[in-house]
Amino acid sequence: MDFLRPETLAEALELKASRPDAVPIAGGTDVMVEMNYDHRRPSALLDLTRIPELQQWSDGLRVGAGVPYVRIIDELGDQLPGLAMAARTVGSPQIRNRGTVGGNLGAASPAGDTHPVLLASGAVIEVASVRGTRMIPAAEFYLGVKRNALEPDELITAVHLEPAPGPQQFSKVGTRNAMVIAVCSFGISLFPQENRVGAAVGSAAPTPRHAVDAEQFLASALDFRNPRPLLDSVKREFGELVSQAASPIDDVRGSAAYRKHALAVMARRTLGWAWQELLDGDKACA
Repeated sequence: MDFLRPETLAEALELKASRPDAVPIAGGTDVMVEMNYDHRRPSALLDLTRIPELQQWSDGLRVGAGVPYVRIIDELGDQLPGLAMAARTVGSPQIRNRGTVGGNLGAASPAGDTHPVLLASGAVIEVASVRGTRMIPAAEFYLGVKRNALEPDELITAVHLEPAPGPQQFSKVGTRNAMVIAVCSFGISLFPQENRVGAAVGSAAPTPRHAVDAEQFLASALDFRNPRPLLDSVKREFGELVSQAASPIDDVRGSAAYRKHALAVMARRTLGWAWQELLDGDKACA
């Protein structure tokens, strides 16, 4: 196995063009696990940890693919609260120090913790190659189980998100409270100025996906200009529509029926938290 260690993004893209079989590695929290279990044996690893362009974020927000979860929590929690909430649920402190959103996207696991938030908040994925840069909406990035829209010579370079225009929430169900793969997860973002809601499910379909009918229902049911306490009927209908957006399977972590039930509950609760935050004009706690 070859170990390639570029010092710049340009060098990394040249190496990826010449060695499209090379597997990118940053934190290694997914790749190394697969290698340890002999689920993957790549001919080359492309180490991205020395590339400063991938370790930076800028106002706007452009978050480099190599920015670890712990920095998202510490440095971007006020601007990207939903992403920070999801980042807090990832693994252990050691994993959060190493793992990155870019790695989560590259793995494209349906159970990836950041995916529902990226979808709900309208993230755009920046990918690059020697041929140039492409911007891929998160809704178009996930193609199947552990499959994404990257071409063989491309690398994920950044994630673009707007600072949260309204409350955001994230919720996750696992077999224990920490260091666990999601049985199912849910993210919601409120856009008060646009009178719309972003809602997405994770670990409940072949890919993370928008709950489109649920989003449309809330856009018509909620009055963002004159917010009032939510009716229970609105929360129940929203939960049911979120549940219907999923197409889960039975596996060792949970049954399809349980996932649908849990998504409905999480949707009701996160909507309640986010809407109360809007009413209070304050930060609610997930």
